[in-house]
Amino acid sequence: MSTGNITRRGKHSWRLKFDIGRNPATGERQTRLVTVRGTKKQAQEELAKLIASAATGQYVDASKATVAQFAERWLRDWAARNTSNKTYTRYEQLLRKHVCARIGTVPVQKLRAADLQGIYTAMDGLADRTRLHVHRVVHRMLRHAAQWGVVHQNVAALVDAPTVRGQEIDVLTAQQMQAVLETLRGRSLYPIAAVALGTGMRRGELLALRWQDVDLNGAKLRVERTLEQTTRGGLVFKEPKTRHGRRTITLPSSTVADLRTHWKAQQERRMALGMGKAPESSLVFAAWDGSTRSPNGLTKEWSLAMTKAGLRVTLHSLRHTHASTLIASGLDVLTISRRLGHGSPAITLSVYGHLFKTDGGAADAMERALRGAE
Repeated sequence: MSTGNITRRGKHSWRLKFDIGRNPATGERQTRLVTVRGTKKQAQEELAKLIASAATGQYVDASKATVAQFAERWLRDWAARNTSNKTYTRYEQLLRKHVCARIGTVPVQKLRAADLQGIYTAMDGLADRTRLHVHRVVHRMLRHAAQWGVVHQNVAALVDAPTVRGQEIDVLTAQQMQAVLETLRGRSLYPIAAVALGTGMRRGELLALRWQDVDLNGAKLRVERTLEQTTRGGLVFKEPKTRHGRRTITLPSSTVADLRTHWKAQQERRMALGMGKAPESSLVFAAWDGSTRSPNGLTKEWSLAMTKAGLRVTLHSLRHTHASTLIASGLDVLTISRRLGHGSPAITLSVYGHLFKTDGGAADAMERALRGAE
């Protein structure tokens, strides 16, 4: 059975000593030393992981571990326990597709800043934000590698984060909005599009909406949760990421009318199938049999419908169109931010700031104030 012990080396560093079994050739007992930073509890947790990996044959000597081997260890030992299914899946995809595929065989202790810069350069043609996400996940992974004593420094800290250039967002004109709605009228996608345009809700929020969250008489609804889909966790209903994600949204009269029509059609379909009246807890945009619709499936269905109609409109562009319409109407950024469920107005400005008109009356207002002060 593998054993180990901990010795303090500095104020915040610890030396871990543990067995990795006996040498097959000589039969001699083999031990390894690893230095980690953090609290004693964190050192104990790391030692337990190392002992367990040695006992199951998964331990890889830090001096020999490749980038790919350490990435798998980090995903297993840290990301799997400290991130959501959605975040874990994203980390896994970014590391395996863009990092391990290019420099996976490089020993992690010999990894250089130039290796990371080479990855970002090789990603030309992909979205700027994807490069930035790769940089951020590698930076976090190597920060833990340094804390665990696997590497001497986080080389990602020596590389400038990739720049995210401004990107035009897709906003529909009034004619395009009508074209989309007319194309979908009579189909299950129609009420989803109508509510997306009328509220600016995200895909996951729409698919997680229940009738108990909708007040048609009061012309409003509550966003209380969202639907997440990942290969690791499947379909999961979750609370919004920030406190502003849980919010009340007022509804345009046309959206209320569309929801009333949709509710009636949904009840009639359930009765025809012998399912009975839908309870208040049932989903507003359920599949035909009342089950949960898949977010990815919805996107595919939307893309097929738009392609068939000859329209270049994404589902997410409905949210952008909602936001741009509010901006054009003169609403302030805080109100818009709260309606969209952004964590802060700064996020709203980072996405839609270019749509806000410059206040041409600012100079005149200051002139009046200055004259009054004289």
